[in-house]
Amino acid sequence: MDNKVEVEIANENHIQYVPVILKTIEEAAKVRGTGIAKRTPEYVEQKMREGKAIIALVDGEFAGFCYIESWGNKQYVANSGLIVVEKFRGHGLAKKIKEKSFHLSLEKFPDAKLFGLTSGAAVMKINTGLGYVPVTFAQLTDDEAFWRGCQGCINYDILQRTDRKYCICTAMLYDPKAKKEK
Repeated sequence: MDNKVEVEIANENHIQYVPVILKTIEEAAKVRGTGIAKRTPEYVEQKMREGKAIIALVDGEFAGFCYIESWGNKQYVANSGLIVVEKFRGHGLAKKIKEKSFHLSLEKFPDAKLFGLTSGAAVMKINTGLGYVPVTFAQLTDDEAFWRGCQGCINYDILQRTDRKYCICTAMLYDPKAKKEK
């Protein structure tokens, strides 16, 4: 891609992109037939205002997004909502967004365990490259607010039927303390 690619921490100047971000997330969920938790425009705007979101622009056009959220009294941090507009896929943009989100998470929450749920092989590969390992759902946050976020996913019934032990997604965890001990 020869175009000008910017991957940066989102702020109030990026709020104009919220409608296209939400539309892109919704369309990707439909195409994949898997879940991506739905978020409100206000929620995404808040993430931008707090400096807890990453946005990618190509020549000023929205190309990708991800946000971070803390759970369990800031003991856990999730990088969520990773999305790349279809026409910008295949150029490593998701990896750049995820790396930026990963480093922002470590900066803002240095003692927290980072985790994610994904059903996408590409995200699993990116996470593995960053040092995440697959774990059971029991090793993730027990924060009920996090798990309520799964209610917007089409696979939520699986999570409910299995008492939050299994789902279509793979749970992945990065523990900075475990990395330091090695």
